[in-house]
Amino acid sequence: MNFTEITALYDEYICGTYSRFPLAVERGKGARCTDVNGKEYIDFSAGIGVNSLGFSSDAWVEAVTGQAQKLNHVSNLYYTEPQALLAKKLCDKSGMKKVFFCNSGAEANEGAIKAARKYGIDRKGAQAYEIITLDKSFHGRTFGALSATAQPVFQEPFGPMLPGFVYAAPNDISDLKAKVSANTCAIMLESVQGESGVLNLNEAYLQAVAEICGEQDILLILDEVQTGIGRTGKFFSYMHFGLTPDIVSAAKGIGGGLPLGAVLFGEKAKDVLGPGTHGTTYGGNPIVCAGSLAVLEQMTDGFMLEVAEKGAAIAEQVSTMPHVTGVSGLGMMLGISVEGIDAPTVVSHCLEKGLIVLTAKEKVRFLPPLTITMEEIKTGLDIFESVLKEV
Repeated sequence: MNFTEITALYDEYICGTYSRFPLAVERGKGARCTDVNGKEYIDFSAGIGVNSLGFSSDAWVEAVTGQAQKLNHVSNLYYTEPQALLAKKLCDKSGMKKVFFCNSGAEANEGAIKAARKYGIDRKGAQAYEIITLDKSFHGRTFGALSATAQPVFQEPFGPMLPGFVYAAPNDISDLKAKVSANTCAIMLESVQGESGVLNLNEAYLQAVAEICGEQDILLILDEVQTGIGRTGKFFSYMHFGLTPDIVSAAKGIGGGLPLGAVLFGEKAKDVLGPGTHGTTYGGNPIVCAGSLAVLEQMTDGFMLEVAEKGAAIAEQVSTMPHVTGVSGLGMMLGISVEGIDAPTVVSHCLEKGLIVLTAKEKVRFLPPLTITMEEIKTGLDIFESVLKEV
């Protein structure tokens, strides 16, 4: 099918929930993809952080196809080897104790929210179900996750939100302390607020939050949906700050391109969910878990160091480009502040020249595949700089 035929079917049959750019991707390998017209692109988006090993990594393809030939699915009433091996590897790499598998970041955050509420109610009584989240946070679009998302732009068309969420100002420990009460069961945050403009929380703030949680028997939930699985140069971003979270949500890069989410539980919360308290039909699917194992095999200390070095190199080069006023983020999760030009215009012009980038509020966002080469980075940054010079 050509581009016009594909877009016509979208217009007729697919709900218009996205304002799509004029690109129909046909195939890809690593950090490069080709559209239906044969034009090649360098990808600095990784499917919004999903394609951690890039397009169709050989190891990932082999793992997925090999598992598909053996077993495509079996319900969670039974056991499979890929799910067991993946749970162990996640716990070994993260320091967490147990895992619940689901299908997406929103589902992972729903699981974290449910577990936190049950923990609070079990320990402190029926009133202890409040969760503090941060202004400008983004935790997903299902109702629990949306209620945790402190951004009216996402909430207002669907109100009222679920009760039990209290919003605090990021990087303001005094405001957070004022919001904590006997009803607080958890504090839920992202170390880098991705969808809000790649906004970093500072280390002192994160350490202070962890201290409050420890002192008052409040669960610390880290939303690592976008920051996790090597994206920031550590397996999880909390490892940059020496934190020991009680619950971690993960998705995006964990599946390498297939839908997978996970809720990881530390010692304090590992036994909160028992039989019948939570469930999923597709979570822990053996094909998806096999692909995830191939992703996690790549996540060595040396690989993480390379991610950090690539991210630092990108940030350093971009910071000297025209219109750029700042670069935020960690590793290869970067937000570029620009002045004199709006981010969507930059994205559109980059696409015309063969570079796929993203926006995050008013910023341009880079989320390249973690396996991108320095040569591909140079090619992409050359395009990016040429756009900034021309527009």
